[in-house]
Amino acid sequence: FNFFRSTKVNNQLKEILNYWSNFLSGPNSVTYLNTISPTGWFSSEAFQYLNMTEFLCNSSKPAWGFKSWNDFFIRRFKPNMRLIASPNDDSVVVHSCESTPYQLQYNVTLLDDFWIKSQPYSMRDIFTPTQESIAQRYVGGVVFQAFLSAYCYHRWHAPIRGKVTAAYIVSGTYYSNAESQGLDPAGPNESMGYIVHTATRAIITIKSDNPKIGTVALVYVGMAEVSSCVLSVKVNDRVEKGDDVGYFQYGGSTYCMIFEKDVVKSFVPQQPFDYNAPPLPVLSKIAEVYV
Repeated sequence: FNFFRSTKVNNQLKEILNYWSNFLSGPNSVTYLNTISPTGWFSSEAFQYLNMTEFLCNSSKPAWGFKSWNDFFIRRFKPNMRLIASPNDDSVVVHSCESTPYQLQYNVTLLDDFWIKSQPYSMRDIFTPTQESIAQRYVGGVVFQAFLSAYCYHRWHAPIRGKVTAAYIVSGTYYSNAESQGLDPAGPNESMGYIVHTATRAIITIKSDNPKIGTVALVYVGMAEVSSCVLSVKVNDRVEKGDDVGYFQYGGSTYCMIFEKDVVKSFVPQQPFDYNAPPLPVLSKIAEVYV
């Protein structure tokens, strides 16, 4: 456990994984973007997980028109395949990622023991101590967390309309797990609450045009070797509900949406969550807030 928390170890892992990510962004990475069974990403075996009919691609072209494996991984939906729920209704917050609900925690604190078995959220550790002024905003608020499989759509979208007030990357660990969960052969699957505080992540905050909603925070976390969190927005950018704000490359991931105190009226998904359930569609209604 201590080994994978070591800064020296993670710096070396970063060098290796960046090299691998560069390969996946190059033309030689398209080898398995074909229909050959059972290994091809467009084979009949893969189609039951990917449903490529929903995405922009051209099956008549080599690699179906994708320039690299990462280009395929961050593929876009066809127009109108995912519609924005109530685009003009500020009380409706939409799902930022196509993902399965994992956790919902109310009345979160500035500091908490995120490494214990229940993995409570600790705002200062998520946003980092240098960004404590952001963390303070969410004390007493609520965190919604969901996870993405490698088969999911991996682009991120703005859940509300407003102005970007923060957008930054936090370097972190890759394979660190919570000791309280014991050994996890699948990587950090049993430590998803923990890795929000420790793993490489992209953080975006959006100040709503409606002052009753305040500022919503989004934390996009790379799980295990997934360290490629790419921002598409910067501070002071204006975003509309549903706008593209970034994406993951390379593999499965998790994300959090964090609200200020007394903002959320209700959530659509209700606990206990079924981790084997299919992901909720991106841009679908995830919560209702007071306006």
